Amino acid sequence: MVHGRAADAAQIDQVRRFNRTVTERVGVLHDHYLGRDRPIGEARLLWEIGERGQDVRRLRERLGLDSGYVSRLLRSLEAEGLVSVEPQPRDRRVRTARLTAAGRAERAVLDGRSNELAGSLLAPLNAAQRDRLVAAMAEVDRLLTAATVTLDAVDPDHPDARHCLRSYSAELQKRFETGFDAALSLLPDPGELRPPHGLFLVARLHGEPVGCAGLKLPPGAPAEIKRMWVAPHARRLGLGRRFLAELEERAARHGRDVLRLDTNKALDAALGLYRSFGFQEVAAFNDEPYAHHWFEKRITGPLQE
Repeated sequence: MVHGRAADAAQIDQVRRFNRTVTERVGVLHDHYLGRDRPIGEARLLWEIGERGQDVRRLRERLGLDSGYVSRLLRSLEAEGLVSVEPQPRDRRVRTARLTAAGRAERAVLDGRSNELAGSLLAPLNAAQRDRLVAAMAEVDRLLTAATVTLDAVDPDHPDARHCLRSYSAELQKRFETGFDAALSLLPDPGELRPPHGLFLVARLHGEPVGCAGLKLPPGAPAEIKRMWVAPHARRLGLGRRFLAELEERAARHGRDVLRLDTNKALDAALGLYRSFGFQEVAAFNDEPYAHHWFEKRITGPLQE
């Protein structure tokens, strides 16, 4: 998988210094987080369960915790009468965690104290400093979120792949002047996006599918990118560029020296992305009815970061 250049020692030192400052300032070093009789793990679980309850599996994926640790946290909260965990009637293997009345009251207290803590971080600063800190925090949040996204090669018939492809078609239907009918497009049959004819990538954020991209590897022809899509709420995380870098590396690994794609004029952000990534506009190389622009990139030599 393609990565940027390795972090140097100064960057690693700065990240560790930042981590120490944050953990000390927000009080996560204490077992009694926010002055309550519980560690931060239990407090965060109460917040994530929320008013509507949450699938235990989703909780694990959302927080990146192993099942044993989540189970211990839930048992502790159940013992205090703050949470109930029950199997779903249709599938008893799926369990749902819900806040009790006492749990909702505790969550409200934690919310209030979290607001007070946030206020205490900003209070010593002047207005300009507050704006700078909040803007910096937003940028850090965005970048850390981007770092949690995973890319995996899956079968195009995988449920996450099908979810992305349905969302892809639905968005094109709204954005194209003529609408979009997949039956009229030159979109590849799923078999063309399975090894050895190609591959299909799915991006996941906290276990949820948020994007996809396919690569066709036809014999004796350039590799071609198809069906690239990123969910609206996951945009601005650099996923489009990350997909392109990954597919470029995969194509080069399969001995291809040219990478192609086509796109519609309505997708202006995609057009800008392709050009910034080194793709050059060329004459039409297929009869795709929804395409207005065709691009190629030579991928011999060092890959673009």
